[in-house]
Amino acid sequence: MCSHMMLQTHTSGLTPAASSGPAMTQKPQRSAQTTHYIELGGYQYWPVLVPRGIRLYTYEQIPVFLRDNPYITDGYRAYLPSRLCIKSVFILSNETVNIWSHLLGFVLFFCLGVYNMALVLPGISASREDYVIYSIGLFCFQLCMLCSVGYHLFCCHRSEKTSRRWLALDYAGLSIGILGCYVPGVFYTFYCNNYWRQVYLVTVLAMILAVFFAQIHPHYLSKQWKQLRSLIFCLVAGYSLVPTVHWVWITGGVSSELVQAFVPRILGMYFMAALALIFYVSKVPERYFPGQLNYVGSSHQLWHVLLVLMFYWWHQSSGFIMAYRHSHPCPNGPQHA
Repeated sequence: MCSHMMLQTHTSGLTPAASSGPAMTQKPQRSAQTTHYIELGGYQYWPVLVPRGIRLYTYEQIPVFLRDNPYITDGYRAYLPSRLCIKSVFILSNETVNIWSHLLGFVLFFCLGVYNMALVLPGISASREDYVIYSIGLFCFQLCMLCSVGYHLFCCHRSEKTSRRWLALDYAGLSIGILGCYVPGVFYTFYCNNYWRQVYLVTVLAMILAVFFAQIHPHYLSKQWKQLRSLIFCLVAGYSLVPTVHWVWITGGVSSELVQAFVPRILGMYFMAALALIFYVSKVPERYFPGQLNYVGSSHQLWHVLLVLMFYWWHQSSGFIMAYRHSHPCPNGPQHA
């Protein structure tokens, strides 16, 4: 319908212009300036009113630094100043789901923080340490979400340098999100063992700082280092197996009541993390349906959704073990061996 109406407008505009001379040529031009459409791939016209100056491009039309996934063939924003990058959040592009999934994720964790601070923690007579640990975890999740939103919003900036800076911030946000998983997990699993709790927290913090320093390297964000970047994050996340196995051992093995209750939650987080990484690296399912999942259903969108679910799952799991620690105090007080 929209295409038919637009074709009629162009036809009616050209016929008088051809027959009536130069005096009539300005009218269809003014009409074209008042209605703005984005061109979307196989669609001739897309009925979405957007700010002037924004259009979508195919994979071949975008700058080289934006070419990351050849199976996403259309729907790219590009060559935009900061003002139009912000306005583009309200149009349909191949980044729309990426932006809004983590923007809503930020809202989710912010609301969880308010709810927990007002109702959950006071209800279990939480200590000052509990408030600090809960705040750190949720703050890390929120910061991770915001960094991701920032990159996917400004990756289309006309300046490659600006786009790269936001990409670096996105990776930094992911490291902070991983830290948000470690802090409550290590704190409450080793709740009765101050020594190992401090060892693992310091070790994790050192690893995250090492990742931050690695980002200073001029080739860190290059496509040649993409696999190395993925490997670094896998090592940082995979290190969690070390404190997990150690905790199971010192808690009494798989026969322990706490281990049987909490390990399935740990395995659930590992499963979601592994599934998200598989989607991220393999570019499945769009690899098998190139051009068909440009706007909804691509691997990076699935990665985003799974990341939010994983953080939420771990937040709830941390609340579970915190409540357990309050209802089952340490048998002999804090240990230091």
